Amino acid sequence: MISRRRLTQAMTATAAMAGVSGLAGAGQASALTGAPAAQAAAGRTPHGLGPVRHIRTGLLDIAYHDVGPAHGKPVLLLHGWPFSPVGSYAEVAPALARRGYRCYIPYLRGHGETRFRHADTFRSGEQAALGQDLIDFMDALRIPRATFAGYDWGGRAGDVAAALWPERCTGLVSVNGYLIQNLAVAQEPIAPALEEGYWYFFYFTTERGLKGLQRNREDLARVVWHRNSPQWQFTEAEFEEAARLWGNPDYVDVVIHSYRHRLAAAPGDPRYAELERRLLELPKITVPAVTLDGQADGVIPPTDGSGYAAHFTGPWTHHIVPNAGHNLPQEQPEAFTSAILEADAMA
Repeated sequence: MISRRRLTQAMTATAAMAGVSGLAGAGQASALTGAPAAQAAAGRTPHGLGPVRHIRTGLLDIAYHDVGPAHGKPVLLLHGWPFSPVGSYAEVAPALARRGYRCYIPYLRGHGETRFRHADTFRSGEQAALGQDLIDFMDALRIPRATFAGYDWGGRAGDVAAALWPERCTGLVSVNGYLIQNLAVAQEPIAPALEEGYWYFFYFTTERGLKGLQRNREDLARVVWHRNSPQWQFTEAEFEEAARLWGNPDYVDVVIHSYRHRLAAAPGDPRYAELERRLLELPKITVPAVTLDGQADGVIPPTDGSGYAAHFTGPWTHHIVPNAGHNLPQEQPEAFTSAILEADAMA
């Protein structure tokens, strides 16, 4: 359980950033307030993430941004699909940098300027690959430990890395809770109302879906943005910035494999077989964690977090964020920033 002193620190930091309504202790749910989307968009300025940098791992040349003092406490900000790290973290990273954090914002495999180093490498999008990429990125930059914070694919990468390498993680912020896929039940149906939101999972398992992504990647992404974040009033400039990422030559292969693998419709890369075996056990996350649900998430409805609470065995708090959909850090950056400060205060 989180101590009274640390809980007070977390509450103070959170209140200073976004304002909190009914903040609860570890393991309890609350509503984390945020400005309406129209108000948030009105005051936004061009991003301050700096130039795209590159670092090599064994498999990848990873493109990334870094923001904040060189010796600041490291935070890895992890984006989802089909979204952009620039859009998602244009406000979060500078806000953290002003508080002395060093933010690293990598581009997912298959996105932007991130490239596979070898033509014969399996273009996998499976969860173990995303988690391993995160650790390899830290190794290449000589980052011993960091806070992991993300949503969608990035949230899954953070969850996987926090569960399998807890010694590398000081704290975790995960949108939609515990995101490690239970592949043992990949062929079991879920509630029809939830299956409806996963329409593109099934589409991408077909050859029709493969051709659709090849030919219509921008139109597909636009549908996902609207459906998964129905209250988000994004601009055409924001969409066009993200669309540049999808021209990556490995984008289609990685995306298709990700969704086919999660539905047990495609084999994984043998190099990750042992990690995937460990993930089948649904490992606990023992590091301090804050989970968030967007109240207006169009693909994963908000909950009180009780459905995945057992997976978090360290200090844990859950919040529902008003006026936020699936791309929560871009839609409500103040709330996401506050969650990182809260997770850090738990450590």
